[in-house]
Amino acid sequence: METSRRNFLKLGGAWALGLAILPAVNGFAANNPEHLVNPKALAGKRWGLVIDMQKCWPRYQAGCRRCFDTCRREHNIPDIGNKKEEIKWIWTEPYGDAFPDQQHEFMAEDIKNNPFIVLCNHCDKPPCVRVCPTRATFKRQDGIVMIDYHRCIGCRYCMAACPYGARSFNFRDPRPYIKELNPAYPTREKGVVEKCTLCVERIDTGLPPACVEVCPAKAITFGDLEDPGSEARQLLKNRYTIQRKPELGTHPSIYYIV
Repeated sequence: METSRRNFLKLGGAWALGLAILPAVNGFAANNPEHLVNPKALAGKRWGLVIDMQKCWPRYQAGCRRCFDTCRREHNIPDIGNKKEEIKWIWTEPYGDAFPDQQHEFMAEDIKNNPFIVLCNHCDKPPCVRVCPTRATFKRQDGIVMIDYHRCIGCRYCMAACPYGARSFNFRDPRPYIKELNPAYPTREKGVVEKCTLCVERIDTGLPPACVEVCPAKAITFGDLEDPGSEARQLLKNRYTIQRKPELGTHPSIYYIV
């Protein structure tokens, strides 16, 4: 009888503890920033980038790769050395591949023949989020599309759904291929998908994305697309910009000045 009573009390205590922690668990599961906010974090409703390729190209042609190199170091991106297994967060594509439906035979040569910086578009309507069976891919309230590496089961549905080729799959353990380990950022495992996170680890501590900070040409502008007074919105207002595959209705958060 005493044993049964003791077990009942243990069960009751566990049930009460479960009720106590349930709001916090639900908060994290619902991507509720209330439990995660750093007081220094940058506040925005929809973060995005405006990339001025006219500023970028002269530096790029002179050999500048600072945005790529910095991103690789900051986020422990492995250098597999195999094109088929390459892990890409920020890279370049020729105009015809980046903007397949926005070209014609009489295009300006500097646009047609120069590479374009590409990365995850952090779409306002991301198809990758809709297809993920484990909700490992989700969109934060500030518009950044994220991957929970622990929930990712490697099904690659998100890769198939992404129309921009912005996701990479770890076919092997990436850790032996990291040249300069950054202990402040988590490494990934074999069998998970990864991509650009727009440097949420920096945004959440009050800093802009690393590629924005290190660009010597100031070609990448970061800002809240919902804020009419942000520098990004001012550029969009005053300069002609294009987006990748806008006809798909994903509403990318990356714009290009050409």
